[in-house]
Amino acid sequence: MSGVRRASVDDARELVRLRAVMLGAMGGSPPEPGEWQHTALRTLRRQLPDPEADLAAYVVDAPGRPGTLAACAVGVIDLRLGGPADPSGQSGYVFNVATDPAYRRRGFSRACLVALLDWFGTRGVRTVDLKTSPEGESLYRELGFRLTSTAAMRRVGRL
Repeated sequence: MSGVRRASVDDARELVRLRAVMLGAMGGSPPEPGEWQHTALRTLRRQLPDPEADLAAYVVDAPGRPGTLAACAVGVIDLRLGGPADPSGQSGYVFNVATDPAYRRRGFSRACLVALLDWFGTRGVRTVDLKTSPEGESLYRELGFRLTSTAAMRRVGRL
C-alpha cells in the first residue's frame, strides 16, 4: 500500500492519540487522560528522531486531513540472552497497532504492520511478539503470528 511511512517526531501527538484509541478498544472503554500521555509523548519525541533507536513507528496519514494519522504500528527491539531458536537474543515487540475508527477496513493497519515487520527484519530480529484483541487476531495470523504456549505473567509494583 502506498502512503505508509516511518513516523517522525511531528507525529508524536497523533501516535499518543491512536494509542488511546487502541487502549480503549482493548479495555472496553477509553483510558482516562493522565501522566501516561505526557510520558509517552516524551518517549516518542526522544526516540523517533534517531534512525538507530530501538523503537520505530510506521503510519498512514488520514486522507484529506493534514496532520492527522489514520493508522499506526509501533514496536521496539529488546535484547535478551540468545537461545537455540534465536542466538541473537534480539526480540521484537509490537505494542501499538491502531486505526482511527473513521479509517478502518482499508488496509491501513496491515500496511503499517508490514512496514514495521520489515524494519525488524532489516535489524536482524527474527522473533516478534504482540498481544491481540479478537478483532486483530485474523490479521496477525495472516502475517504469520501464532498463539504461544508460554503463560504470561506480570508484576506491577511501586518503584
